[in-house]
Amino acid sequence: MGPLLGGIDEAGRGCLLGPLVVAGVAVDKEGLEELKSLGVRDSKKLSPRRRESLYPEILRVCASVQSVGIEPSEIDHVVRTGKKYRKLNYLEAVYFAKVIDRLEAAEVTVDASDSSPARFRDNIAENLNVPCRVKAVHKADRDFPVVSAASIIAKVERDQAVDGLRKKYGNFGSGYPSDPRTRVFFMEKMRGGYSPPDYARRSWKSWGRFEQALLASF
Repeated sequence: MGPLLGGIDEAGRGCLLGPLVVAGVAVDKEGLEELKSLGVRDSKKLSPRRRESLYPEILRVCASVQSVGIEPSEIDHVVRTGKKYRKLNYLEAVYFAKVIDRLEAAEVTVDASDSSPARFRDNIAENLNVPCRVKAVHKADRDFPVVSAASIIAKVERDQAVDGLRKKYGNFGSGYPSDPRTRVFFMEKMRGGYSPPDYARRSWKSWGRFEQALLASF
């Protein structure tokens, strides 16, 4: 097996609920060609069924697959208290570094969530414990199959986590603020006196908009 090439992406960044999942994969040259032949793409461009069918194939092909979830409480803390350039983008960079440390890849391409890919790359690099060349690129999940594969892993595992929350708490839809089912579910809860639950990202401005909508309805 030759040097490993890694890719990292996240899923669930904009969601109101559940974890933000960061996933990474690493492959050798032959594995990279096999990922291409599988037809991996940006997970957002694939149906849930297609992502789920690709998931075990990616696990089979890759020499290493790693993932980690960032829980709402940690996201809320950094959004509320972090200084400039030390908020959500930086938190993601810290967790990207955690995944890179476990991948054992010589070089890793990441999908840059920061408007400045260079800043995102540098933030990752300063948090690494294992030497690795890091390349941060916008739309990497679209242009690099190894990052596409990581995006699929992140999305499937994130969906599994949200499915578990729905089974436990009720069908709140996708959990994204643009989803009418999500808005109705939580506005009805809040009308009954409930505060945003522990599995919610309470720092998200959407909760304030929900409250304003409730007040306007009276």
